[in-house]
Amino acid sequence: MPMNFLEFEKPIAELIELREKMTTTAQKSNVDVSKSLLEVDEKIASKRKEIYAKLSPWQRVQVSRHPDRPYTLDYIQALAGDSFIELHGDRTVKDDKAMLGGFGMIDGQSVMFIGQQKGRNTKLRQYHNFGMPNPEGYRKALRLMKLAEKFNKPVITLIDTPGAFPGLEAEERGQGEAIARNLLEMARLKVPIICIIIGEGASGGALGIGIGDRVLMLENTWYSVISPESCSSILWRNWEHKEQAAAALKLTGEDMLGNGLIDGIIKEPNGGAHANWDEIFATVKTTLLENLKVLKEKNKSDLINERINKFCKMGVAVEEA
Repeated sequence: MPMNFLEFEKPIAELIELREKMTTTAQKSNVDVSKSLLEVDEKIASKRKEIYAKLSPWQRVQVSRHPDRPYTLDYIQALAGDSFIELHGDRTVKDDKAMLGGFGMIDGQSVMFIGQQKGRNTKLRQYHNFGMPNPEGYRKALRLMKLAEKFNKPVITLIDTPGAFPGLEAEERGQGEAIARNLLEMARLKVPIICIIIGEGASGGALGIGIGDRVLMLENTWYSVISPESCSSILWRNWEHKEQAAAALKLTGEDMLGNGLIDGIIKEPNGGAHANWDEIFATVKTTLLENLKVLKEKNKSDLINERINKFCKMGVAVEEA
């Protein structure tokens, strides 16, 4: 897979290019450069650590959108493999390709996977509507959650969307109602729910599958009511202040955890999730299994009450007289 680099990743790109040239030269001239390659590898790892240790909120937004970052299907295939059986349609309008889901096995445990899917190229992006679900996508998600509840299987949602589809036809078919219905039904679902933001977590499009017993964010993702660009366009009438907006929105995992809006942050590999797919898949799998073990031991009434109480506490402020 060809590697793509963000603007602030250029020093890393230069070192990787140097490594490739050294490898090519060594192959042509039959010279042993293993020691030199090891030194370059160390420099690459060091530079990645240096850059990613001080990312700004806007840079984290950029990393969350990195074209080489794994998407929902990549996680599902890594976690469940051939055991995953995709289920289609909302039984009302159509099968929304921006939202997918189905049963799969993680270490012998059957779970329901649900998530937004983006596309790896132009054709697939159009096919999956750029990860922006229509109302039928949220209704499909709810149908699958109810199916999981019927068979007493946990629900795992993988969130990665720039928002619900904003088109007129989506509003005509009840976009707001579909998302609101999911909020209500997820709050009282009788099985464990784990939600993980794996990329972008924008507005109600993310929240529509984001009510869970555990809401977790990968280290370089964002979760907010609005994107930095849209916030900038509303407040300053242009996109030039998107970096300032990203900082003001408090959308990073650290901000969200500090404000009590999520339950934890999943650490990414050095250089971001796109730098080492195997490592992030292993980390996510371990995190899921640990949380599933705890949640499956709770009885249904406690599970629901704790979930509702957690979300009811959010945004509550007490003013001193």
